[in-house]
Amino acid sequence: MKWEQLLSSKRLGQENRQSKGDDRTEFQRDYDRLIFSAPFRRLQNKTQVFPLPGSIFVHNRLTHSLEVSSVGRSLGNDVSRLILRHHPELYSTHFTELGSIVSAACLAHDLGNPPFGHSGEKAIGTYFSEGAGQFLKDYVCHDTGDCISPREWDDLIHFEGNANAFRLLTHHFKGRRKGGFGMTYSTLASIVKYPFSSNLAGDKRKFGFFRSEVDDYERIARELGILRLPSPKGTVRYARHPLVYLVEAADDICYEIMDIEDAHKLKLLTTEETRQLFLAYFDKSEQRHIQKRMVQLVDDINEQIVYLRSCVINCLEQQCVQAFIGNEEAILDGTFEGTLIEHIDELPRRAYKQCEQTAYKKIYHCKDVVDIEIAGYKVITTLTDLMVQAATHPERAFSQLLINRVSTQYDILAPTLYGRIMAVLDYISGMTDVYALDLYRKINGMSLPDV
Repeated sequence: MKWEQLLSSKRLGQENRQSKGDDRTEFQRDYDRLIFSAPFRRLQNKTQVFPLPGSIFVHNRLTHSLEVSSVGRSLGNDVSRLILRHHPELYSTHFTELGSIVSAACLAHDLGNPPFGHSGEKAIGTYFSEGAGQFLKDYVCHDTGDCISPREWDDLIHFEGNANAFRLLTHHFKGRRKGGFGMTYSTLASIVKYPFSSNLAGDKRKFGFFRSEVDDYERIARELGILRLPSPKGTVRYARHPLVYLVEAADDICYEIMDIEDAHKLKLLTTEETRQLFLAYFDKSEQRHIQKRMVQLVDDINEQIVYLRSCVINCLEQQCVQAFIGNEEAILDGTFEGTLIEHIDELPRRAYKQCEQTAYKKIYHCKDVVDIEIAGYKVITTLTDLMVQAATHPERAFSQLLINRVSTQYDILAPTLYGRIMAVLDYISGMTDVYALDLYRKINGMSLPDV
């Protein structure tokens, strides 16, 4: 793959549109469109890891996405600066705007996640694979003879937030403009972590685009010169766009390190545990320098942890930049394997692994997190089932009540069964945690609207 082709300001659905003559670049416009969009605002009430704890502030999807975007901008800018030293001919391309592209893609990376974090994501997939939604696999509409194809079924049982983000940004929703958000090709390609179709998802349940968006991704890939990889007949597989690695690294850095800081605030980790986890990223000389600075913050434990956290993020950002630069050829050839974090120096890599293990044991399986996952699983499964029943039997009285509650942009009465089910998932995944819980209570008669 070639940088000159990989970076394009062409917009999906607006390929012939002329650029406006203001000071913003096309990639800065991508960022602005996302910041001011309703789906992005709704991230403020979507679970990151912890349920909202009241007086102690921890991260939600919105604050996480903003932090990832900030780290992504640094990664993009530093990579751009270093590569331009050796390839000055790239100054005539969009290469100087790498930071803006990565930053915008980072803002968008979680837009497709349903309420209640990964629990909601899993609830949707397992509703079809092992729950009440299994009936759809062999279901045939009595009036049209329509059914779900095997490839479409793979989309449902492997429901994936990343693929849903690409759909949200590109799908032509009813009454909306063609091309979805009308994002640039390069920004869109930079969010697709798993550039293959759902029938290649396997046990990890990861894939990059639903059947309904395959054509859009292939159009983008052809324009940008993204390598198509060998794959079985009836499947689609591409190499990653190189900037995906920077978006992924920014996400990896932020969720792991910020989850440790949040756990300290919530007293799931002691101050000493947190200090040791963060200091482990540095050699003895660097630790002495950091601890000298921490002496000035001796009266404020939280500020010490904040300072340590900032040092760790800076360390990981620089390490990931060097990993990208050192593996640029393999990344462009589509032969690079793993994440950038897996290719950093041994000391910080070992410290990152220790943070992962601690988070798994003491954070992701703590009682409050598990309780919200259990509740979220129940809420999402129930809402999905009710809306699927409404979409497959719209003639029923209760179905009509539910359908009337759905925004007209979601084509719940689409001409195909797959289209109707995807509209249901668009509606469910777009909800905030509070909205989903409130609707669940109302549908189950547990609360009534204020009168």
